[in-house]
Amino acid sequence: MTAPSGSTASTAALVRVFTQRFTCTGRGARLARQLALVELHGWGVPDRTALSEDAGLLVAELATNAVTHGRVPGRDFELRMTLFPRALRLEVSDARRDRRPVVRPPSYQAGGGYGMRIVDAVAADWGVMDRVIGKTVWAELRV
Repeated sequence: MTAPSGSTASTAALVRVFTQRFTCTGRGARLARQLALVELHGWGVPDRTALSEDAGLLVAELATNAVTHGRVPGRDFELRMTLFPRALRLEVSDARRDRRPVVRPPSYQAGGGYGMRIVDAVAADWGVMDRVIGKTVWAELRV
C-alpha cells in the first residue's frame, strides 16, 4: 500500500485500518457505508462531522460503482479504510479490471453517471490501481 499523496515519512505511519468484504449487491453497498461510519465513530471521528459525512458519501459512491459496474457473479467487493495522521484513504476493490471509472461531463436530464463527479468534487485525490484480479478505486480525504 502507498501512503497518501503529499505525505512524508513521519506522517505515513498507520493509525487505523479497517477491511471488510461485502456481497456485490445494493444491500452490500448500503452495509459498507453504514459499517464505515460505525468504524469511523469508533476511531474517534464523530457522527455528522465534515469528515464522517464526506467519508460516508465517498464509500456510498465507490461501493455503488463496484456493485453496478464491477460485479462478477460469485465475487464480493472489498472496502478498506486507512486513517493516517493527515488523511483518510478509502479503497473499494472489485473483480472487473476492464471497467474503469471516469468523470463524465454533465448531461442534460441524465438519470445517472454522476458518481465519479461527486467523488472528484469531494475527495482531495482519487485514482485507480490494478490488482491481480480486478481493480481498486481509492479516494483520500484530508483530516
